[in-house]
Amino acid sequence: MGNEEKFFPGLDGVIAAETKISFLDTELGEIVIHGYDLIDLSKTKSYLDIVHLLLEGALPNHDEKNTVEKRLKKEYEVPNGVLQVFKMLPEQTHPMDGLRTGISVLAGYDSQVEDRTFEINKQRAYQLLGKVPNIVANSYRTLKQKPTVQPMSELSYSANFLYMITEKVPSELEEQIFDQSLVLYSEHEMPNSTFTARVIASTQSDMYGALTGAVASLKGSLHGGANEAVMYMLQEAKTVERFESLLEKKLAQKEKIMGFGHRVYMKKMDPRALIMKKALKQLCENAGDDLLYQMCEAGEKIMEREKGIYPNLDYYAAPVYWMLGIPIQLYTPIFFSARTVGLCAHVIEQHENNRLFRPRVHYIGERHVYSG
Repeated sequence: MGNEEKFFPGLDGVIAAETKISFLDTELGEIVIHGYDLIDLSKTKSYLDIVHLLLEGALPNHDEKNTVEKRLKKEYEVPNGVLQVFKMLPEQTHPMDGLRTGISVLAGYDSQVEDRTFEINKQRAYQLLGKVPNIVANSYRTLKQKPTVQPMSELSYSANFLYMITEKVPSELEEQIFDQSLVLYSEHEMPNSTFTARVIASTQSDMYGALTGAVASLKGSLHGGANEAVMYMLQEAKTVERFESLLEKKLAQKEKIMGFGHRVYMKKMDPRALIMKKALKQLCENAGDDLLYQMCEAGEKIMEREKGIYPNLDYYAAPVYWMLGIPIQLYTPIFFSARTVGLCAHVIEQHENNRLFRPRVHYIGERHVYSG
């Protein structure tokens, strides 16, 4: 390797793509989506607004937003063959593997699967957005040997998603907070799963293949799964004092504590976590029980004091999802479902201006070992 070539472990800081979709401005603490700050959007706009923004390039007016919702509702139904495949999976299958399988099987039902044109890809993105919540809910239910649940088209997109998981029509507050969580998870520039999707798409593979790879990436404990791990810690501790002791013990043993720190947000709290922290407080006040909020605040203070690191989105999303009645194993599948729109936008952009990803290596092995 020449002197002018440098090796960046984990591609840290390497610019891998040009995009108009999103950008993390770490100096200003902004998550820029087509020119808008995602945090500002999460306070006033819904997930359907973000869907239109990411797939159409602009925020929708009232009629356009209604059109998006109607378009997604037409795509709620999942082919029966996909649901039958879930019945053949072993009971111990992880829900992320059920989700990955479902998306992969969907490809066989797309008669235009080899068409990579912009309009067909965009149509495919809407189809996936309509079907992924159904796959998330019913793959899990099937694995738990429960009957499948049918979508309720009279509910909003987010309310229906939550209903399919809990079998309970959510309150207005529950719907609003769940929708807000989907907004916050919707897009985040170039994390591993998005990079994976773009690498796969760069081979001219189809959108289903790209998203299947993204599910596999997000399943890894260093990317997705932190929200589940956080909730398991909170469940184990049960009280503020025990949670503090648990974190202090893990710190003493130099264990990684999930839900804290971020490769991008090094010196400040993930701005998305602040939104979910407020949402958790609302849910706790509504329930008349602020134990989870107090536990999380105590943990936040310990980690800031001892390690100088701050919560990421998963830290506060976990107890929010618990308060919404969502099974812990579905936290990461929901993350993926929310991110589906961002992933589809990246796949579309990759196909529109493609260059095959083909990096090189820094070879550190031996040479000329064979002497003949």
